[in-house]
Amino acid sequence: MRRLLVAACAAAAITVAGCGTTATPTLENTELSAAAVLTQSAKKADEVTSYAADIVMDITAGAQGKGNIQGTMLYQKTPELATDVTLSKVSFGGQDLPGGMRVILTGDVMYMKMDMLKTLTGSTKPWVKLDLKQLGSSAGINVDQLLGQSKQIDLETSIKMLTASKDVKEVGAEQVGGVDTTHYAGTFPIEEAIRQLPAEAQQNMKGQIPAEMKDMKFDAWIDGDGLPRKVQLGGKQAEGEFAATMMFKNFNEPVEIKAPPADQVGELPQNALTGS
Repeated sequence: MRRLLVAACAAAAITVAGCGTTATPTLENTELSAAAVLTQSAKKADEVTSYAADIVMDITAGAQGKGNIQGTMLYQKTPELATDVTLSKVSFGGQDLPGGMRVILTGDVMYMKMDMLKTLTGSTKPWVKLDLKQLGSSAGINVDQLLGQSKQIDLETSIKMLTASKDVKEVGAEQVGGVDTTHYAGTFPIEEAIRQLPAEAQQNMKGQIPAEMKDMKFDAWIDGDGLPRKVQLGGKQAEGEFAATMMFKNFNEPVEIKAPPADQVGELPQNALTGS
């Protein structure tokens, strides 16, 4: 159960039918190539200041077993980077996290609401405030890297990495959440995809993806405004594989992400993850 808690904390720090007419973005009434659509979509995504997303991740980690994460996310870029993630299901190695979890990240501070923490710590408060560096040293998690990655893997960065693909192709017109989109699919070399990012993002990404994982598969559904409505990523390595799906909506709509009330927040004891 403690391993499940560590995995849940790590996931929190990080965390990324068809009908109708084609929704391929156009430029001066000229249909763009699949590669050009992804490039245009990356530029459009840069203009997005807030959005909501549904998230599903499946992980296979060799002897450690399989994991599944399902949830939702609110994201805002300004006036301060902030996310509010509710994970309704977190399972790893055959164990489920009772009650799921909710995580609010504002700046460099994380607030977590999870029944297991209350049980382990005997806290009477529903939220705990996490010292991320302390968490990393106690649980053996490189939280600095995970946090840095979570700050960089936003909507724009995710799409920009897809522009490294040399084999992206249009699959066809489909609907996602009632919105007309065009479905694209392909692969991209991970090393080249990282080079598409700003220098700071490249630095944060290094070491996050196993060296033996050279390529990643993707599917992207782009709407008529050039914005991604759904993105699927998948990769394999010697010790396991993962598949992630994010469905985006409510672009540039007002969101309110703030820390829980102070009287509802407790501190995480140092021995909560180490058992000492």
